[in-house]
This record gives sequence, C-alpha cells and structure tokens, in this order.
Amino acid sequence: MALRRGREGEAGEERWLEVDASMTGTLAFKDPVNLQINGRFEGALETKGILSIGERASVKATISGETLTIGGTVEGHITASRRVELLSTARVTGKISTPRMVMQDGAILQGTVEMAGERTGSPWMSVEELARYLEIEAQTVIAWAREGRLPAKREGDQWRFERAKVEEWLAQEKVK
Repeated sequence: MALRRGREGEAGEERWLEVDASMTGTLAFKDPVNLQINGRFEGALETKGILSIGERASVKATISGETLTIGGTVEGHITASRRVELLSTARVTGKISTPRMVMQDGAILQGTVEMAGERTGSPWMSVEELARYLEIEAQTVIAWAREGRLPAKREGDQWRFERAKVEEWLAQEKVK
C-alpha cells in the first residue's frame, strides 16, 4: 500500500492523505481526515472529513463519509452525511444517499439517489445519522434499538428512527 501525505504546505492549508495503490479490504477512520483515492480499491471505505475519488481511480465499495467528491469510477452504495459531488469525469453505478448533491455536466450516474436526512428535514433518521446526533457509536445505537431502550422501527435489515420520538425519548431520559 502506498500512502503519502499530499497537498501539505503552509499554515492554514488542508492536509491530505493520498492512496496511490491497488487495495482490497476496509479503510476506516474514526477521526476526520482528508483522503484521496487515486488507484484501485475494493471493499469498504468509512471516513470522516473529505473523501475524494480521483479521476483515474476505480472503486468498488460500500462508502460512508461526510463529504465525497467523485471524479473517477465508483460502483457500490454511497452514503454521505453532508454532500456528494460528481465531477464531470465521474462514472457512478449504485445508490447514493445524501442530503445534498451536486452533479457536473458530463457526470454519469446509473442508479438511484436518496436525498434525505438532517438537512432535508426528514422525519426519519438512519443508524449513522442518529449516532452522529447523539454523539455515540453506531453499534451502541443498534444495541439500544435491539434492547428496546430506544424508539426504533425495523425495515428489513435496517433500523429507522423517527426524529420526533427520539426527541421525546431524549427529554424523558434527561428527567430521569
């Protein structure tokens, strides 16, 4: 694996971690990082911060992060809590879930886009959205939902949380 720090300079400039290799597996970052994939990647990408898929990159993965910019080829499920931008060179096949999306002229998307979440005022939250909202790990949200400690609805293999019921639950928990 070839990792290198890129786009680094004087104070105030952003720091980037660039991956210029072929990789298979899971890349997960618990702390914010600006990550750019320039090579081939297969597996799962879990990021906080900015994830950029370079123009020559080829990615087959389940991707979750905050802000994603795609210039290369991506196949898989993409979830972004803030925004997805497809550059003119992007070729995406799969499902995109995000509250905001920008698609430049020339970008190709074969799949679906679900624009829901905190910014759209959706009455429902996903496990990831609720975990961010409560500032806890997603695994804790799932455990509490399974135990009945948290108001939740199961849809297939996904947990969904009604925002109003979560707010009521929070208010009750503060009183205890």
